[in-house]
Amino acid sequence: MEERDQQDIPASPALFNRELSWLDFNERVLGEGLREELPPLERFKFLSIVSSNFDEFFMVRVAALKRAILTGGDPTDQNFGDLLEQICQKARRISRRQSEAFMSEVLPSLALGGLRILSPREWTAQQREYLESLFVREVYPLLTPLRVEEASALPSIDSHSLYGAFLLGNEGEEQYSIIRIPQSLERVIWLPKETAYPQGSELALDGSGHSTCALIEDLVQVFGAYLYPGYTIKESLVFKVNRDADFSVDEERDEDFIEAMAELLENRGRSMPVRMVYSPGSSKVRDCLAGHLALEEQDLFEFEGPLNPGELYELITGFDHLREKPWRIYQHPALSEDQSICDRISQEDILLHLPYHSFDPVMRFFQEAAKDPQVAAIKTTLYRTSGDSPIIRALEQASLAGKHVTAVVELKARFDEGRNISWAHRLERAGVIVVYGLAWLKVHAKATIVMRREHDRIKRYVHLSTGNYNDKTARYYEDYSYFTAREDIAYDAGLLFNMITGYSAGQPMEKLCVAPTALKRRLLELITREINRSSPEAPGKIMAKMNALADPEVIRALYKASQEGVKIHLSVRGICMLIPGIKGLSENIQVVSIIDHYLEHSRMYYFANGGTEELYLSSADWMTRNLERRVELMFPVLQDNLRRSLIENLSMYFRDNEHAWVLDERGTWTRQEPAGGEEPFRVQAHFLSQAAKAQAEHSGPARGEFIVRRSPASTGFSG
Repeated sequence: MEERDQQDIPASPALFNRELSWLDFNERVLGEGLREELPPLERFKFLSIVSSNFDEFFMVRVAALKRAILTGGDPTDQNFGDLLEQICQKARRISRRQSEAFMSEVLPSLALGGLRILSPREWTAQQREYLESLFVREVYPLLTPLRVEEASALPSIDSHSLYGAFLLGNEGEEQYSIIRIPQSLERVIWLPKETAYPQGSELALDGSGHSTCALIEDLVQVFGAYLYPGYTIKESLVFKVNRDADFSVDEERDEDFIEAMAELLENRGRSMPVRMVYSPGSSKVRDCLAGHLALEEQDLFEFEGPLNPGELYELITGFDHLREKPWRIYQHPALSEDQSICDRISQEDILLHLPYHSFDPVMRFFQEAAKDPQVAAIKTTLYRTSGDSPIIRALEQASLAGKHVTAVVELKARFDEGRNISWAHRLERAGVIVVYGLAWLKVHAKATIVMRREHDRIKRYVHLSTGNYNDKTARYYEDYSYFTAREDIAYDAGLLFNMITGYSAGQPMEKLCVAPTALKRRLLELITREINRSSPEAPGKIMAKMNALADPEVIRALYKASQEGVKIHLSVRGICMLIPGIKGLSENIQVVSIIDHYLEHSRMYYFANGGTEELYLSSADWMTRNLERRVELMFPVLQDNLRRSLIENLSMYFRDNEHAWVLDERGTWTRQEPAGGEEPFRVQAHFLSQAAKAQAEHSGPARGEFIVRRSPASTGFSG
């Protein structure tokens, strides 16, 4: 089964548990939401991320664990039942602290700043009257009450949607009912000014003149009695359910693969429930729902605060005084609107550091290729794209203009399958050759080739990246984007596309390294080479940055390198199964994690190599799924100035003493703070400053005076 790393590997005293390590990561995200120095909407954002992270974790990882328990698949040395209990206890503790932060810290801070998200108990009589009138006019007609029969299955409960649930009374009898809250209804209901303020108050407003709101789920819960005439509502709550999303498409169905994917999406709506999150209010309703959903006590999470808070964060616009000042995104100083991307990279390699640098050159690369009459063909991989992708539009335009366009669209990108199916159909209608990934493997590599006729030959221009072709996430995901016209890299990129679009077996490559055929072997060779070139007088050095570290073979190789004296510095944003600091095993390994304004997403691997330093960028984390069950790419940065810059950037992650967490041998993550007399250093702020400085230097110094140009023959005023 895909996405299920190392569940078949017994627990080891030299490995942290993967699931518990992921929970540690979500607790570090929570830690950002607990920072009192952050503006309240920034804290709201991080607390929202905790919730969305939990949803995916339970739908994928916990679902897999539950299925293993149901099928009796426990490995001899690992009790999945005990692990599930540990997970739920730890997740509940994090969720409880998150809820406390919402209710006692963040929402009151928002109110002090002029943004009031009111609970029903805070509604004034005037506000209640307004909301009830609105409910009757605009909400009530759209709602459908559904019976909950004791002997029957629950009506269909979608994963992640919000529902109201009610205990009804009528002449001594009790009945249960649920109402799905339609997504067509506005989640946030802004109160008009005359109801929003106490007399004489002067609260800050957002751009639309609103500052006080109620939530649609509260209206449904409070005024739900309108849907049950003759009954009284005795108790109620709001809830959502996470269902199992950890199952794979039937890889044998080549001829109707899209239909198989559509069936998979449909099955997710009927899959096994794994968790229910609900508001306080009724133990009877909770127990009724849990019984129908076959959920145990450990699967039930009471949450005081808004459910699905990420939706609210997206809907609340304005209130800039409650947010961190936006970080500016800079244009890369080596790129100009006056010169095409291909012409520029024919002169030298270009490296963008997103989102400090704008993603615009990547979009321009596609858009210029679509319009350029000399471009004959474009080949690209698409894993996750944005809702209205300019890159998709450029590929359509290129194909309609007669260019040969090939797109490898990975339909198995979890939770983006529906969107990718839509893009695939759209591209096909424009004449693009669409390849729906590979059987049994996800295509996770990010690569594009533009082929251009120049001087009676075809010249290839290549773009490789650590991140997706997504213009939306490029604004807050940290990644590297690499342009080159080097013949050796272009040749290897051509081999890559032959492998994933045709029947070519894995080909030896000179510069690029591809999983699952060669990447893991190459990593192990690079680690072994570092051991062989290390000595007590000149110890070897490895620095690596990734999102997750969970492959046992790679971890064992790092342990061996540490034992041989190699100094190893790892920046791991999320899961880390490696245990640092064990005497005789890993005392030469340092592990840090950066959680900050931007999501750290790039993968960078450095090897000192006896003084001949090498730096690689990659789409792959050091996880078994990436190295053995995905098509991934690792590529060297060969241009000297870019390689030196990347090595310096990578080293900066181990200097951060403001937003870095350090892992110890007990599994404890400790937030770093400047030591006495030590200068504060925030790596993301450093990169922002670098980008600003580079653009300022490229633009030249500001002039202190205006210089007027005159005609040499001019002798005075005319006319």
